[in-house]
Amino acid sequence: MSRIRSRAKAVVAVALAAALAAGCSSGASTGPAPATGNQDSVDAALKAGGTITYWSWTPSAKDQVAAFEKEYPNVKVNYVNAGTNKEEYAKLQNAIKAGSGAPDVAQIEYYALPQFALTDSLANLDQYGFGAFEKDFSPSTWSSVRVNNGLYGLPQDSGPMALFYNKEVFDKYGIAVPKTWDEYLAAAKKLHAADPAKYLTSDTGDAGFAASMIWQAGGHPFTADGRNVKINLADAGTKKWTATWNQLVTGKLLAPIKEWSDDWFRALGDGTIASLVTGAWMPGNFKSSVPGGAGKWAVAPMPTYDGQPVTAENGGSTQSVLKQSANPALAAAFVRWLNHGNGVKPFIASGGFPATTADLNSPAFLDEAVPYFGGQKINQVLAEASKTVAKGWNYLPYQTYANSIFSDTVGKAYVSGTALDPGLDAWQKALVDYGNQQGFTVSAG
Repeated sequence: MSRIRSRAKAVVAVALAAALAAGCSSGASTGPAPATGNQDSVDAALKAGGTITYWSWTPSAKDQVAAFEKEYPNVKVNYVNAGTNKEEYAKLQNAIKAGSGAPDVAQIEYYALPQFALTDSLANLDQYGFGAFEKDFSPSTWSSVRVNNGLYGLPQDSGPMALFYNKEVFDKYGIAVPKTWDEYLAAAKKLHAADPAKYLTSDTGDAGFAASMIWQAGGHPFTADGRNVKINLADAGTKKWTATWNQLVTGKLLAPIKEWSDDWFRALGDGTIASLVTGAWMPGNFKSSVPGGAGKWAVAPMPTYDGQPVTAENGGSTQSVLKQSANPALAAAFVRWLNHGNGVKPFIASGGFPATTADLNSPAFLDEAVPYFGGQKINQVLAEASKTVAKGWNYLPYQTYANSIFSDTVGKAYVSGTALDPGLDAWQKALVDYGNQQGFTVSAG
């Protein structure tokens, strides 16, 4: 759900630079003091009613808004699809910079959340007692909405990674489901040698995917304490990932098909691409965009380096309350309903993968036999993955900008078929320079 692409890179970079500069000059990046409170004001605001505006691009948004208004007829929610991820963020940053025009509630992906929290643009939901909900969400998603002692949203979904594979292709070519990355690499070589038109997977250079793969490998390339940032894209975990992935890139074992394009979806349907390592939100995309793969695909745990279960998050969003809101308590009530109340049900019904532990452990969820995947109970695999996400991952406080220049640095290696490490070095240098220009104190290594 959260991996839809847009092309607003330049707009986002300019808007982000302005917002970060403003946030740094105000000292907001040092992080708020821990806030505590209770839900009384939220309950009172919900009872009083009013009107709020909500920006989101999820397929479930309209149904959720309709269900909320039916449950609380004294509240009007003006739903606006402000564009997917980067497009919405650019508009949001412009509204923040202007001091008006922001919605009461906005959908924000986990990787982008720190930049908005950093500029003191979001309400700290601890003031409404929402910190008490920690036990109700998977640990990795809860840590994603905690920034500098503040709680800036409630998790909506999660994207623990798993291996999606075309069982028909695997069976035809005698490929066993790989449990380790060495086995995965061997499978890639075997398949492409047997049929040069087929590839085990595709990767034309995506910053989010690279970050998730480094995360799973035990890397911690980004650390931040207020305005003090450290970047090390040559740490042990990063090197562990590139040692494997370089062989796929230099060996030309990756399908040269741009992800999320029409050709890519066709390749998933006709067997040209035989597997994907991606987030648990992917089944909805298969069902809607890869009809030719129905009954052929299956799900298995993500390969690891030593055979021991460990995964990473890939994608996922929260809903946050903007400080510009004229009725932040009512906005917080809506967020609570969306992600910690009756709003979760329509989200799951639309194909979303939940972050709530009650739903992840629900027999109805776990035991659903999914026809597209040959009747496999895929949620059992995906829910288990949510329990083995590596701990301690951090994004940069300007991760949106970082992602926007990935193709200009690391991306060149995918085009030339050369090792990724020099590109990662170039990415690191650019990120250090940019961060220092924006008022951070950034060091490398």
